[in-house]
Amino acid sequence: MARTPGQADRRDPDWEGVRLHVVSGKGGTGKTTLAAALALALAAEGGRVLLIEVEGRQSIAELFGIAALPYEERRIASVSRRQLGLPAGDAGAAPAGEVFALAIDTEQALLEYLEMFYKLGRAGKALQKVGFVDFATTVAPGVRDVLLTGKACEATRRKDPDGRRRYDAVVMDAPPTGRLTRFLNVNAEVAGLARIGPIHTQAQAVMRVLKSPETAVHLVTLLEEMPVQETVDGIEELREAKLPVGGVMVNMVRPPLLDAAAVAAVDGDHREEVALALGEAGLGGRSRKPETVRAAVEPLIDPLLEQAREHAERVELERAQRADLQQLRIPTYELPLLGEGVDLGGLYRLAGDLKRQGAA
Repeated sequence: MARTPGQADRRDPDWEGVRLHVVSGKGGTGKTTLAAALALALAAEGGRVLLIEVEGRQSIAELFGIAALPYEERRIASVSRRQLGLPAGDAGAAPAGEVFALAIDTEQALLEYLEMFYKLGRAGKALQKVGFVDFATTVAPGVRDVLLTGKACEATRRKDPDGRRRYDAVVMDAPPTGRLTRFLNVNAEVAGLARIGPIHTQAQAVMRVLKSPETAVHLVTLLEEMPVQETVDGIEELREAKLPVGGVMVNMVRPPLLDAAAVAAVDGDHREEVALALGEAGLGGRSRKPETVRAAVEPLIDPLLEQAREHAERVELERAQRADLQQLRIPTYELPLLGEGVDLGGLYRLAGDLKRQGAA
């Protein structure tokens, strides 16, 4: 079920009807980068998408090269199919879509919550000054998660005065897979804190959204043993918690440098063949004497053979990891390793790849 960037443009996305896309992954896999790329891809048809950050690291601002985001929804990018390297749709060029971003501040979110449900007003500000907010979210971490997920769910369901949805989609850059299920399963987290009242009601409302067909939880991984195993475990935990499983985004995929035949032959004795090829490539100097050419290329042979063996081992490892991911039987998308790093142009390129493969 894996799809690669070289495949033809898709007409139908895999997640039709999904409005809340939760993106997680093991640390270091690039989950924030792909959450941002997914937001761009979802907006490319002229839609409006909200990208939410919940960990307080200001990674979204860094990716887009803008100032630190305040606790408010702010427009950070416009995007069109053309900007993603895609042809215009059947109806011609669609208007540019918009990506908004929100970095959720837990303290501000709690004060907002207290005002909404308890009408505390200035009293809420006083609680902030005496450190109650930090105390509440530390002693009862489930409350913090209700606030964070609740903000995303509210944005997913929010409507403008004309009755239209404020956002066509919401993308949440969620915590890493190690604590993802606990983060999303807020109903269980707050059960011991409140069985009735506003917190309980809020948790119930959040779970209705998170467990609905409007939500999909996507995991980001690399073709390496530990990230793939954590992804497999994460999918199993999501299924056990009855949370909607989305797709797997395989990030930083490197193209194979050797074909299958070369990989299979790498363990043989190829010193003479390599020496001959190096000489024919002109690396033996100007001399045509075989012994002179051989002496010139000799220092290159062993390092080249060692690199070939290392590459062959990596190709075999990646093949095994792909097989493990295929056993999950869910859509898988492969994104290339960008050797120059991920700048804004690279982010739009990744968004185009996700769009082509049907992730948006």
